[in-house]
Amino acid sequence: MNKTVEVLPDQPALVARALELILSKLETAIEQRGRFTIALSGGSTPKPLYEAIATQKLPWDKIHIFWGDERYVPPDHPDSNELMTRRAWLDRVDIPAANIHTVPTLEANPELAAAKYEQHLKEFFNSFGVEFPPLDVVLLGMGDDAHTASLFPHTEALKVRDRLVTVGNKDGNPRISFTYPFINSARSVIFLVAGANKRPALAQVFAPVADDFTYPSRLIQPQGELWWLLDAAAGLELQH
Repeated sequence: MNKTVEVLPDQPALVARALELILSKLETAIEQRGRFTIALSGGSTPKPLYEAIATQKLPWDKIHIFWGDERYVPPDHPDSNELMTRRAWLDRVDIPAANIHTVPTLEANPELAAAKYEQHLKEFFNSFGVEFPPLDVVLLGMGDDAHTASLFPHTEALKVRDRLVTVGNKDGNPRISFTYPFINSARSVIFLVAGANKRPALAQVFAPVADDFTYPSRLIQPQGELWWLLDAAAGLELQH
């Protein structure tokens, strides 16, 4: 694993660096493999990044969008990561509908939805063996409890190692989430973390020794590159 930690002066600088990084990965992926695959995160931090990507002139037909996690709500629900992404980015560009790989959240139950999304991923990547397929980029945030995607502290989702997708749990509310081994198969994982409230969690995630099940972001150790992009408020104590 190749790990890089960058502390940027503020959130606009964080967004600008993330955009630069993603465009670089996109160019390489299309050059080498003819397409670019990215899994998105929800939350307020990546929204300006999505708005910035929407202004770029890109080969949209070669870009495939996935989500690393999704709340188990209809796609038009205010809490939906998909809805936020569509408004900020996808509805503003000429990307083929078939390239937007949404999480099914209208199934009979979350377990069925997770299985259906996993099946779709396997079919897309033509990957039915034991190896997990590598996404080009997985974009992640981190909560002040050190959760990432919908992998929350001391939940059953953290124990799932043989699936691509599982059901996360946030205060009794189900969510659909990539498993940490699937995230770790990515070519690049990029964390975007902003705000002073993240400092205590970051200290534990970066500590030489701490409990992975208490601080789930510690489990993210990709086979490819790991990027931590932090604003100054979050990364204050990590600056050297």
